[in-house]
Amino acid sequence: MPILVDAEDDVVAALLPALPAGAHAVAHPDRVLPWLQQHPDEYVVVFGPSVARPTALAAAESLRLSHPTVSVILVVDALDTALLAGAMKAGARDVVQTDDPDALTLAVRQAHALHVALRGPTGARQHGRIITVFSPKGGVGKTTMAVNLALALTEGGARRVCLVDLDLAFGDVAITMQLFPTHSIEHAIGSEDSLDQEMLDGLLTRHHDSLMVLAAPTHPDVRERVSPALVAQVLHLLRESFDYVVVDTAPAFDDQVLTALDATDECVIVATLDVPTLKNVKVALETLEMLHVAEGHRHLLLNRADDAVGISSDKVEAILGMPVAVEVASSTDVAASTNAGTPIVAGKPQHPTSSAILRLASTLAGEPVAVPGPTLGVVPDLDDPKGRSARFLRRRNPA
Repeated sequence: MPILVDAEDDVVAALLPALPAGAHAVAHPDRVLPWLQQHPDEYVVVFGPSVARPTALAAAESLRLSHPTVSVILVVDALDTALLAGAMKAGARDVVQTDDPDALTLAVRQAHALHVALRGPTGARQHGRIITVFSPKGGVGKTTMAVNLALALTEGGARRVCLVDLDLAFGDVAITMQLFPTHSIEHAIGSEDSLDQEMLDGLLTRHHDSLMVLAAPTHPDVRERVSPALVAQVLHLLRESFDYVVVDTAPAFDDQVLTALDATDECVIVATLDVPTLKNVKVALETLEMLHVAEGHRHLLLNRADDAVGISSDKVEAILGMPVAVEVASSTDVAASTNAGTPIVAGKPQHPTSSAILRLASTLAGEPVAVPGPTLGVVPDLDDPKGRSARFLRRRNPA
C-alpha cells in the first residue's frame, strides 16, 4: 500500500482519501527506506507538497536505484517546467497537483500496474496469515478478545491488520470499536466472481492507521445470502493486502465459518471456566481435528480464568486434552474499556489482560510484540532493533 510523506496534518487529511485503504503517512522522508526494507511489497511512495523539492527529488533518485519496482509520485501546489524536468531526471513516476485528487488516484493505480508488470502477479503479492478466533458458545468474550488481539498485532502501525466480523447475523465488532461503517460484507453479495482488491478496499472501515475492519451486515436475515464462495474470495484477497487477517466468527459450524476455518493458519479457541462451555469446546476441538483445521496451530485462550469457580487451568487441560496458551482473568476494566470504545490493549496497555493478549499475539506472530498503548498509530523506528522510538503516522478518515 502507498506511503504518503508529509508533515502537515491538513495536507495528509486532504490526500489520504485519494489513496487506497491501508495507506500510511509518515512525517519525514528518512522513514521511507526502513519501511520499504520491512515491507518489500510496497509499490509507491507519494511525497506531499510540504516536502522540500530538493529532498523529494533526491529521494526519488535514490529509490530509482535501490527499489526500481517502487514508483515515486510528487504532489505539488503548482506545476512548472523546471520541476517537471527535475522529476523526470530523478526518475519520478508522476507529478500531480494538490487540488487534483483524481489525478493522484490514477497515478497510484498506474504505479501498481507497473509494479505488477515488473515483478509479476505473484511477486507483487504478499501472503498474510489468517487468524480465526472461534468458540462454539456465545457469551465467552470472543469478540472482545478478537478486537484486542487485532489491535495488538498491529504493533503500533508496524503491521497491517484487517479484522473481519464473520458473525454475520449478530456481529458486534463495529459497535465494540464504536465504528459506524457505511459498507459491510453485505455489499459484496453476488460478487463472488468479480470481487477484486479495489472493490474490497471500498468495503473496509478504518479504525486505526494499520487496522481495517470488514463489518458484518446490519440485519440478521442477510447471513444466508453471504455464500461460502464469497467468504473464500474475501479472505483470499485480504491475504494479499494485510500481514494478518483476524476473523471473528459466529459460535457455530455454519458454512461461512467452516470456509474461514478451512483457510485458517492459526486458530484461537476461546473458553471460560464453566461446564457447559467446556463440554462444547471439547466437541468443537474434536470437530476441528476431524476436519484437519489448523493442525498444530490451535491456541486455547481461557477467558475469565478465576480459581474461585472451582475449575483450575490444569483441570481444563485434562478435560480438553490441550494446553492453555494464555489465561485472561476476570476484570471489570475490560468491560469498562469496551463500553468507552477504547479496547483495553489500547487504553491500558500495562493491564494484566493486555499483557496476556500481547503474549498470545507474540506467539501467533512468532516474535515479540511490543506494547501498543500510546504508540498505536505510529511507525516504530525500524533503525532501532527494539523498535521503541517512533514517528507519528497520520490518520485517514474511516472509509
